[in-house]
Amino acid sequence: MASEFLSRSRLPGHRTRAYRPMSEINVTPFVDVMLVLLVVFMVTAPLLTVGVPVDLPKTKAKAIAEAEEPLVISVDAEGKIYIQDTPVDLENLVPRLRAITESKPDTRIYVRGDKSINYGRIVEVMGTVNIAGFTRVALVAELPPRNKGKAAAKKTEGAAQ
Repeated sequence: MASEFLSRSRLPGHRTRAYRPMSEINVTPFVDVMLVLLVVFMVTAPLLTVGVPVDLPKTKAKAIAEAEEPLVISVDAEGKIYIQDTPVDLENLVPRLRAITESKPDTRIYVRGDKSINYGRIVEVMGTVNIAGFTRVALVAELPPRNKGKAAAKKTEGAAQ
């Protein structure tokens, strides 16, 4: 049988089958790269939030779904005003907003205020923005955790029985 194989492979017009292409793809390097990217994105994702620490008040309203990213004005616990992460005085707020938005009054602007600050300071900032001609100004609040509401409802049901 070995002699048949040797004699057939040496005949003119017949090719030897010494090289066979590998039909399997090695996915190990691909998986390694994907896991590294997953770790990188998990570490950097929390850093992409707005950098001014503000303790937002709780609300039961639904979140607003927006197609474009709004401009965020934050007022911290000390009453300092920030546009995104940049501190700004109340006197310079309107010129900075006009420069950033290119004088488009329909730009969505969110005002985030720390819950420990005087409400008058938040209204002062919102009024200044509104007087400047920006009409789409909204307050931002933090949604309450849903688990507490369900747990409290279960406790009251159990107490009623």
